[in-house]
Amino acid sequence: MAPEGTGRPARWFAAFGTWDVLVIVVLALVVVASSVLVEGFASARFWGFLLLDIVPIALIALPMTLIVITGEIDLSVASVLGLSSAVLGQLWVTGLPLPLVLLLVVLLGAVLGAVNGLFIAGFGLPSLAVTIGTLALYRGLAYVVLGDRAVADFPIGWTSNSIEVLPGTTVPWVVLPLALLAVGFGVVLHYTPIGRGLYAMGNNDQAATFSGIAVARTKFWLYVVTGAVAALAGVFWTMRYASARADNGSGLELSVVAAVLLGGVSIFGGRGSLVGVLAGVLLLMTLRNALQLADVPADTLTVVTGALLIISVVGPNLFGMLRDRTRRRRSAVSPVAGAPGA
Repeated sequence: MAPEGTGRPARWFAAFGTWDVLVIVVLALVVVASSVLVEGFASARFWGFLLLDIVPIALIALPMTLIVITGEIDLSVASVLGLSSAVLGQLWVTGLPLPLVLLLVVLLGAVLGAVNGLFIAGFGLPSLAVTIGTLALYRGLAYVVLGDRAVADFPIGWTSNSIEVLPGTTVPWVVLPLALLAVGFGVVLHYTPIGRGLYAMGNNDQAATFSGIAVARTKFWLYVVTGAVAALAGVFWTMRYASARADNGSGLELSVVAAVLLGGVSIFGGRGSLVGVLAGVLLLMTLRNALQLADVPADTLTVVTGALLIISVVGPNLFGMLRDRTRRRRSAVSPVAGAPGA
């Protein structure tokens, strides 16, 4: 008989020793089950639409991952998206060239992020409280700018290009720049001193400061980048649906945070990986879209998102505790190096 701690549970944790791997395995199971049980799920057309739905969430999740790893959060991202969309529509109505409008909108997103960064990094206010406030403020400003109107007379070349696919496939071309951005964020997070500094901040702000890391300045620029990326997501959202509205992206922050936490990033900071986050985005959106395709009511989809958010907070911590406990048990029963018979 195998010693306690080296049987099936230990082998299971050895195979799925990280939350990232577990999320990828669950994603594969969801894809297989949905392909069998949900009509149309396995079609190339469905996957093309799924990838378009993933783009804005994955885009915002990239900088959000870095922010959460530092122990902070930004709940205003969906409102930044909505305000950017509203300003885009209003500026276009005034007759400005569209390329200039898009540039101004992205700059606006950076300014909105800088406001968050100023209060959080500059004045030391809690990020949760600040971004809940700017969530409401930015959404309210979006309605001030555009009201209940919708601007939809964008050039057909811009709107159609936003959903164009790669030749011979149903894969939207926008997946390519998203992939390049993901690689860039991944390199910064996992292979540079900046990334190591972010983890250090998430583990202990004061210790990071004593080690020479510019904590406040780094956090400020993280919020600037997040605002600019959220505005970029607003541009994509507006062009994809050919409609600038003040309510665009409402509630999207819940999906972004759920995906980031589901990917294994600790809500307390200091832990997580970009691979896990991208797997979390894919799992969340694949499950939601599969349920939509199966005609599950919208209220149920909200319940599913909320349940996944709870799992994403509790799951990685519980998984880590079980994994550490299994390792300790294996160490307790393994022979001591140098002992007789070892």
